This record gives sequence, C-alpha cells and structure tokens, in this order.
Amino acid sequence: MTYPNVELFIDGKWRPAASGKTIPVINPATEEPIGTVAHAAKSDLDEALASAEKGFKAWRNISSYERSKVMRKAADLIRERADKIATLMTMEQGKVLAEARIETLSAADTIEWFAEEGRRTYGRMIPARLPGVYQMVIKEPVGVVAAFTPWNFPINQVVKKLAAAIAAGCSIIVKAPEETPASPAELIRAFADAGVPAGVVNLVYGVPSEISEYLIPHPTIRKISFTGSTKVGKDLAAMAGKHMKRVTMELGGHAPVIVFDDADVESAAKIMSAAKYRNAGQVCISPTRFLVQEGVYDNFIKQFVDNAKAITVGNGLDASSKMGSLANDRRVTAIESMIQDAVGQGAKVATGGNRVGNKGYFFEPTVVTGVSKSARAMNEEPFGPLALISPFAKFEDAAEEANRLPFGLASYAFTKSAKTATAIGAAVEAGMMSINSFALALPETPFGGMKDSGYGAEGGTEGIDAYLSTKFITQTGV
Repeated sequence: MTYPNVELFIDGKWRPAASGKTIPVINPATEEPIGTVAHAAKSDLDEALASAEKGFKAWRNISSYERSKVMRKAADLIRERADKIATLMTMEQGKVLAEARIETLSAADTIEWFAEEGRRTYGRMIPARLPGVYQMVIKEPVGVVAAFTPWNFPINQVVKKLAAAIAAGCSIIVKAPEETPASPAELIRAFADAGVPAGVVNLVYGVPSEISEYLIPHPTIRKISFTGSTKVGKDLAAMAGKHMKRVTMELGGHAPVIVFDDADVESAAKIMSAAKYRNAGQVCISPTRFLVQEGVYDNFIKQFVDNAKAITVGNGLDASSKMGSLANDRRVTAIESMIQDAVGQGAKVATGGNRVGNKGYFFEPTVVTGVSKSARAMNEEPFGPLALISPFAKFEDAAEEANRLPFGLASYAFTKSAKTATAIGAAVEAGMMSINSFALALPETPFGGMKDSGYGAEGGTEGIDAYLSTKFITQTGV
C-alpha cells in the first residue's frame, strides 16, 4: 500500500496548507520517510474556526435522531475500510497490524455508542413550589470544540472526543498528531463520506504549541479536550482557565499492579504481560510498577519473564511480529536511559534491556527487578516496554507505594479474596481500577484520572456530559 500525502480537512474540503508547507512522516520500523502531512498556519486555523462556527450553528439544530444516523453510517464505513486504515496506522506508528485493526474496529464501536447516547441526553422536570409553574432542566451542546490528540493511539484518542462532541451537537476542530496523520485522517473521511455537513468536523496539523496557543484563547472555542503528557496538559489547562474554557484532561499515568499472595499467579502474569507490551508499552494505562507480595514474588517474576521472552519483536506488518517498534527515536533513548539509571541504583535486568537491530526503533520487552524508589523509572512514566517488579510484605505497603506518585490514572490488582479486592479498590487513588483482568477503555465505561493524571472522563455517559451545558428554565403561566 502506498502511504498518502495527508491534507487538511476544512469546511468539508480536503486541501493542502495555504502556504503549501508540509511535514515529513517517518516509518518507525524503517526510519525512512513515507509521506508528508500539511502544515497549517494561522490563516488555515482562521478558516477552520470560521468553518466550525458555521458548522455548529447548523449541526446543533439537527435532531439527535438524525445525527445518530450519520454517525452509524460513519461507523459502518470504518468497518468496511478497517484493513486499509490499520495498514496505514502500522506504517506510521509502528504497532503490529492486529493491534491496529483492533483499534480501528473499536473506533466504530465508540461511534455507535455515542450515536445512541446522543439520543439520551435527557433533562428533567423539577417539582415547583407553586401551582402553574414549570421548572425544566435541559441539555445543550457546549459549542465549538478544540481537540488535541497524541500519536500512540492515532484513531482511538481522536474518536473518543470526536464522537462525543458530534453526538452532543457540537462542531469540532481536531489537531491530530503529525507523526501519525493518515489513520486519523481516514477516521475524519468516514464522517465526511457519511454525510456530516461541511464545517462540523475539521482537521488540522502543524506545530502543536502554535496551534494550541492560537485556538485555546480564541473566542470561537468553547471547550478543549487534550490527551498527552502531564506537563503539557498543565500548561494548556492553565491557558484554558485564563479564558474560562471548559476542559477535559487525560494525562500521563504510572499504573501500579498489585499481586497478592492469594492471586492466580499464572493468570496475572499472562494478562499483565500482554497488557504491558501492547503497543510496545506506549499506553497511558500501561501496567508499570508491579508490586508483588513476597509469597508469590519469585513465581510471578519467572512466569512474567517467560511471557516477555516469548514475544517476537519485528515490523508491525509482518504476521509473525507480536510487538512492533517504538514510535520514534526519543522513546528508545528514554528507555535506555531509565534502565541504565535503575541498574546503577542496584536493580537487575531479568530479561531484555537492549535495542533490537540497527534499523528501526525496536526494543526488547524488558523486565527489571529490585528497583529503587528513587530510580527515574519509578517516578517518571517510561512509556515503553519496561516492567518494574518489586516485592511487598503487607497490604498497607502496597497501597502506600501505589499512591506515592502524583499520578492517578489506571491501576490493577489480583486477588481471590472479595474482601481484599474491595479494600484495594477503595485504597488506591486512581480514576480506574481493574481487578483480576484488563478491562478498561470500553466505549460504555468512563475513562479518566485524578491528581496529576487529569480530570474529566471520556467514554460512558460521562463522556458526552463533557460536551453539554446545563440550562435551567422556569416558566409561569400568564
């Protein structure tokens, strides 16, 4: 398949940037350029803003019933085009083709969920204190949305924002990732081909800081949704706050995994190794700090390491590959640095720890044990195929370590005791906890964090609420 030169989508038209400027796209498996993406400037953003404002005025007046029809058609188109879209995603992002296809098909499920949820944005009647008085609460779309998304899940991160906004009756400007532009462009194309009116959905690429600094303060924008690092998220949230803009922030994590003595160790090791090395560990909810109770510590390490060693690393387009490349050379350098730091503080590499080959950004599935709490990897999100395993003695020790960091996105626990499961679910400060499974990020469930991992939620009823304003109307008969 030939990789395209990706264009902007503004006011219902695909077009290059007004300046003609482009950014190269690199295949992380080969380190070779495979295409380009249009580089938007201020004039392009002005056109997108005017387009989105026009689109909102039209779209908000279309019934949720009719909006849902368009969205379901977009979902059908994505399913029909899944093989093509997944191939593009693997070429630009590096993940294995099977994972790319799952992500693409999951996007269709998310669109369908919000298509139906948009028809259920109910208000309510409040009993009045006097006769002849009606007190109504209604939900209205918040307005034009600016969405900023990262490269690790090029479609998944866009669709959560896009589908919720469109279902609520908002219009949107998506600033998708320049490193992985083609697959989110295909997502947008499905909406366009499904009949979304011009201006409702707009897509731009460029220098992220320049685009965010221009869009967020702009009076046309009423809502911001961002997925990315905590540092950038704090900067954007501060900017949005200065201009009284509503925000959803899905930021970084450092997920603890707590394995108790009574857990099914084989199951825990199998589930968590698959989760750890999914997308080469470049997942905000990736399990990272493994806290294993002393009674099963050695057994868990053995089984987890065996699972890691069995993973075949290679080009995501190869059918034999079970883990693809990292997305860029920055991730390789970061993981190498963290491993060296941990080993320098007494940790041991149980498996992996090295770059694979000299072409492409491939790295071995890595397990490091006995890591000091002062090690960088125990305090900064690795965002790569690096698992850190440490023992604990008592419940309180595990809960304290799980809550030590300022992050609070995902967390995991394994136990056969209902009492322990209830206690650890209550004790860990995280927006999500999965016990004895990996069951997060479904369309119908809320996805979000607390503390430095952000606020607000995507998915579930909470996901669409973020794009709705509440209005109270009281009416007295004359």
